[in-house]
Amino acid sequence: MPRAEAEGAGTRVGEGAQTGVSVPRELSIIAEEVSECRKCPRLTKYREKVAREKRRAFHEWEYWGRGVPGFGDAPAQLFILGLAPAAHGGNRTGRVFTGDRSADFLFAALHKAGFANQPSSVKRDDGLQLRNTYIAAAVRCAPPENKPLPGEIVNCRGYLERELALLQPKALLALGKIAWDAYLDMLKSDGRITSRTAYKFAHGAEVVTGAGLPRLFGVYHPSQQNTQTGRVTQAMYARVLKRIAQHLSSN
Repeated sequence: MPRAEAEGAGTRVGEGAQTGVSVPRELSIIAEEVSECRKCPRLTKYREKVAREKRRAFHEWEYWGRGVPGFGDAPAQLFILGLAPAAHGGNRTGRVFTGDRSADFLFAALHKAGFANQPSSVKRDDGLQLRNTYIAAAVRCAPPENKPLPGEIVNCRGYLERELALLQPKALLALGKIAWDAYLDMLKSDGRITSRTAYKFAHGAEVVTGAGLPRLFGVYHPSQQNTQTGRVTQAMYARVLKRIAQHLSSN
């Protein structure tokens, strides 16, 4: 299987936690591992089934049907953490938050806030470039009904830990409560916090979890269920992204 690239990555080269570490190269290694991962039998079976059967609207596509790597700028001060690739979005295109309605909403907001060079994301080679931003998911394979099991989130944790260690972002934006909890559970597992009960999720939540850790921000997930019902709007995202930009510029 060919090496998976950290799609959409910027051209800057950063240094990781250890002197001399090439962040883009290490991210590319993680991306390859994610694309070849088969740790979760249920997710592997589902993602490949969807890729074979396809959706009628995408019958001419060759679905990715594998683990979907993170992508973005390196180094990046903002790390965006989603839930999982969509069955006919990232699982089809091979790039998380690409090719579905959630992507339409998210990248319109990121572009307006200056974190992306264009307001849409439809395929891996569409010219999208993130600015000072990296995006990944708590679970790297599309789960049935968008509901990963706790053990599946744990199986993907190592990829997230390695990405964060390389990038050392100043802010982490969790898209939805599952991503929020997945990050806090990682900190608890690492002994950085004792419990996540003190860190309540809400749209616009902003918390400091510990010295040397990125400031944690939360927003409602940009799912169709939320965006089409008005539970979350572009204006709501704009306010949180503005606050994140202020935090990044002041630190």
